Amino acid sequence: MHLVPHPERASLHNEVHARPPEAMTAPLGIAHLVMLADSTQRVESRHHLGVLLRDHHVPPPDEHTSHLRVDLGAFRLRWELHTEFVTWTFTVRLKDNELAAKQLANAIEAVPQEWLSGLPGQCLSSINMWVLPGSRTSGDTWRQQVLREDALLGSAVANYQAEVFADFVIQPNGSSRFLVYADALPPRRLGRLVQRLLEIETYRMAAMLGLPAARKAGAALASAEGDLAEIALAIRSAERHEEPKLLDRLTRLAAHVESQYAATHSRFSASTAYFELMDQRITQIDEAPLEGLQTIGEFIERRLTPARKTCEWAARRQDALSGRVSRVSNLLRTRVEIEQQQSSQALLEALNKRQDLQLKLQATVEGLSVAAITYYIVGLVSYLAKGAQGIGWPFSVESTTALAIPLVGASVWLSLRRLHRSMFSH
Repeated sequence: MHLVPHPERASLHNEVHARPPEAMTAPLGIAHLVMLADSTQRVESRHHLGVLLRDHHVPPPDEHTSHLRVDLGAFRLRWELHTEFVTWTFTVRLKDNELAAKQLANAIEAVPQEWLSGLPGQCLSSINMWVLPGSRTSGDTWRQQVLREDALLGSAVANYQAEVFADFVIQPNGSSRFLVYADALPPRRLGRLVQRLLEIETYRMAAMLGLPAARKAGAALASAEGDLAEIALAIRSAERHEEPKLLDRLTRLAAHVESQYAATHSRFSASTAYFELMDQRITQIDEAPLEGLQTIGEFIERRLTPARKTCEWAARRQDALSGRVSRVSNLLRTRVEIEQQQSSQALLEALNKRQDLQLKLQATVEGLSVAAITYYIVGLVSYLAKGAQGIGWPFSVESTTALAIPLVGASVWLSLRRLHRSMFSH
């Protein structure tokens, strides 16, 4: 078929195959590093990966590669590029003589140390995991050697086909530890279990990045809420001349609240998403309790709930404060607008009074105008009467002028009134 494909079809389709789990068989030593990285450091991570691959005569990844699995002989590498961090997982196969000597090799020791020290970004999480055959009944010595008994957690997982133990304690080398007894778990299911356990710790630490932001936002929110309460109280008794200053304070407070919201909203949203992913991974490992031990899911729920609620509370508090600032702003603006309307109405009344006064003055001026026009016209009549006597006008000039004054005055007044009526009618 000659159909025009969507430009993103291939990448969208292949997303279902992104970061697939690997089939694994015990015994294994695994080191998992989570490096928090910005956009520049994520690009540098790809270049740093290329350096390691070239040293082992493997082609480097292209610029579109976001995950890679490769066997480099001494260890197996899994590299994943995420939105905020980069994960590096190194896996080595444990030797029988090491198990016989009761020594568990650390997978990170198989990686070139000079190259490892140059990993771009900041280490957010470091995990050492050992996947051993059998069950805890045959491997209690490993558990006592690897984990702290006073902080020990454990559960049966994958329908009792494997057991997982952890203590969530950072060891002197900077890593936390997991111990997995694979028992009779098939390789692909074991690979999925290991990946989910690593993702639980990865997403847990990524979600906790919202806690410092929530604590910092809490102090700023308390200060902003106090300022808003002062402004709201001042509005109740403010005089008209004080309202512009209050409106300016409220506008500045709104800008501060919105800027803080913009700075932390993405962090809180990301933490919520990471917490949900962590919950999904805990559900997927299908934990069952072991006698005398707390499960990983119970431990995380109990210990992380305060931090989780703090992030959620900070986000809700920001939303609520933003809404309150908006309501107080609308209230103050409404008050200012009402007072402006009252001022405008008073101004219109003053303009009407001035217009009435101007009309009265105009009427007075019009009376004087009638007299002036009558005077000039009567003067013309007197000149006309003087000339008319020469051709037989029977009345004297004085009599003609006297008779003309009322007639001319009345005519001028009537003409002006007719002009006014025609103007006001239009």
